[in-house]
Amino acid sequence: MFFVLSKTLGIMLLPVNLLIGLGVLGAALLLTRFATLGRRLMVTVAAVLALSAFSPVGNVLIYSLEQRFPPWNPAHGAPDGIIVLGGSIDPDISRAHRTPVVRQAPDRIIVAAELARKYPDARIVFTGGNANLISHDAKEGDYAGELLAGLGIAGPRVIIERQSRNTVENAEFSKELIKPKPNERWLLVTSAYHMPRSVGLFRKAGFAVEPYPVDWRVGGVDDLFIINMGMDGLSRTEIAIREWLGLVAYRLNGKTDALFPGPDAP
Repeated sequence: MFFVLSKTLGIMLLPVNLLIGLGVLGAALLLTRFATLGRRLMVTVAAVLALSAFSPVGNVLIYSLEQRFPPWNPAHGAPDGIIVLGGSIDPDISRAHRTPVVRQAPDRIIVAAELARKYPDARIVFTGGNANLISHDAKEGDYAGELLAGLGIAGPRVIIERQSRNTVENAEFSKELIKPKPNERWLLVTSAYHMPRSVGLFRKAGFAVEPYPVDWRVGGVDDLFIINMGMDGLSRTEIAIREWLGLVAYRLNGKTDALFPGPDAP
């Protein structure tokens, strides 16, 4: 049920979808005795859309997520394993074209391959099934192994988890598959903005991980108030609000122990 709600109600609450819906409602009201309300609604939608697209609001929202965890410190030595969260490969399009299609967050795959070469004794776990509510039987993990092999990472050290549909299942299914020992050290590779939610869910699952953030969308403090250009601004705002909504939803649902998980476990 939680998965279905996240793919229906959660998607409807995202800025662009919500604004489009309110805009359509405003246009419909123009044909009724509530025309004044309809015009006001459409003006409000246009203003919020412009604010999301061209103002620094997206930068500010996503920066706080990305800076929650510092870069991983290699001084502690080689890890025993590396977990790579899915979300980069589109399984349905990959199936249609019979080849791995990376549509977003390519750093997750690239960094995983880089770490695998740097730490040849570490196990590599890719976790990702199909996050689409309506989909084919294609799984992201089906194509991750092929993609990693093309980058020179293959063999028994590569473990593929194919059934998870969201980050909750990434954490739970990975732990069940790996059965990590208490003295093992596992890196968690995912986008920097996604790291707070991911770490919170892995902690709740009882799987201690060391964050290895990648795929940053904002540089530093100096970039916070740069004016965005249209779709880039909308994209950052959309990503950030999706993550904040996820943090709130998972906390209210008891799937994490903190609203905004940080470097120190609660």
